[in-house]
Amino acid sequence: MNSLLQAKKRLEELGYENIYLWEDAPGTYYGWHTHAEDEVRMVLEGSITIGTEEKVYHLKPGDILEVPAGTRHWAKTEEGVKYLCGTRKK
Repeated sequence: MNSLLQAKKRLEELGYENIYLWEDAPGTYYGWHTHAEDEVRMVLEGSITIGTEEKVYHLKPGDILEVPAGTRHWAKTEEGVKYLCGTRKK
């Protein structure tokens, strides 16, 4: 099984669905926002920084960040990033 399928399977085992691959170019920035459902990010290539009101996370390949529904957060990448995204309903 290739690494992308293994990564997707791992997120499914954590209860996530609607899993898709996303890429952000170098210099991408998402301002403060929230999501209606629990969200997950699993970095496959590159890196991304995601900040919440409590902490700033610097994610690299293999890292997973779960962001609970309603959590205010922002994201930026300097070098570009490829990651899996998914949602989990409460």
